[in-house]
Amino acid sequence: MWAQAIEDALRVVSQNIDRFGDEFPLTSTQGNRIYRLTPGNDWTEGFWTGLLWLSYEYSKDPRFRTAALQTLDNFRARLGHRVNLDHHDIGFLYSLSTKAHWILERDETSRSTTLQAADVLLERWRDTPGILQAWGQRDDSENGRRIIIDCLMNLPLLHWAYQQTGREVYRQAAEKQTAVSRRFLVRGDDSTYHTFYFDPVTGDSIRGGTHQGSRDGSTWTRGQAWGIYGFALAYRYIRQPELLDTSKQLARYFVDRLPGDGVVYWDFDVPQTKETKRDSSAAAIAASGMLELATLLPEGDIDREWLSTAAGRIVASLVTGYSTKGEPDAQGLLNRGSYAVRLDMSPDDYVIWGDYFYLEALMRLERGVPGYWYERE
Repeated sequence: MWAQAIEDALRVVSQNIDRFGDEFPLTSTQGNRIYRLTPGNDWTEGFWTGLLWLSYEYSKDPRFRTAALQTLDNFRARLGHRVNLDHHDIGFLYSLSTKAHWILERDETSRSTTLQAADVLLERWRDTPGILQAWGQRDDSENGRRIIIDCLMNLPLLHWAYQQTGREVYRQAAEKQTAVSRRFLVRGDDSTYHTFYFDPVTGDSIRGGTHQGSRDGSTWTRGQAWGIYGFALAYRYIRQPELLDTSKQLARYFVDRLPGDGVVYWDFDVPQTKETKRDSSAAAIAASGMLELATLLPEGDIDREWLSTAAGRIVASLVTGYSTKGEPDAQGLLNRGSYAVRLDMSPDDYVIWGDYFYLEALMRLERGVPGYWYERE
């Protein structure tokens, strides 16, 4: 099943090379099944390049490599001109583009670019209260001193930069951000806040909140998925047992609330009806995160089996019920992704990060290929 699903996905990615040209896919809109393209000024461009690298790594087809390499000039120019980089998603942009190039081909120019990107992410550090600010300028009235669970997936960029350079500032920022995320974003029942606010003057904790969940106290499913994967990656780098336990606990919460077909709705706390929007991207992220988590557990660990089984169930459901196989003109790999349902932003559409994590999960299952979050052993 996995090999055929990968071949189906690579067919779409290959067709999209010609469709997208020099631009990058973001989401489709309101069911029109045509990707909206950006010139390279959003937070999502790395997922397209990451898809191209995964496709090349699997197939060795030079068409994918050429297309991936052609995107890298955009990432380098964007860094040089500081095009819309005032946010925490630098890791999503550069881990899956220039760092992937370094991991696969040991290209020194891409290594240098990725280290520069880590420096840009590090500029988001705020000594009071000791966090990486998610969005906006330092004095932003709404977002100053606000963290977000998604940022856990950007911290591998800092860990990697520490490994490359030995500069403690990268490691220290990543470890502190992980600790504050675990303390303030993970609730007592193993659900998660999407965001958390701190006082910009005193650094005191204020409240949990959301940007894309149904309400401040709900559990946005994609946020929970980021937590599963992000804490697993943090454990890979930091090796603190509590991070492994947190990732497991978040995974159990996620799996215990799966609907019958194994693909979550957009928020765990919204009524589940025929009209309720799904988020296939949250399912793909969680599955890939659980597969990562399983690799960190020793053979024979009882948690390893249920994690692998649950991840396989989710991906199988995505393949059979949500993938675009059999749709000859499809531009996305997964149907029924959501960007921000409450904000009515692509609530039931293609989303490029869903496509990336779907293919990553498939390649983990078929060949054990882990994506580009860390150096290969």
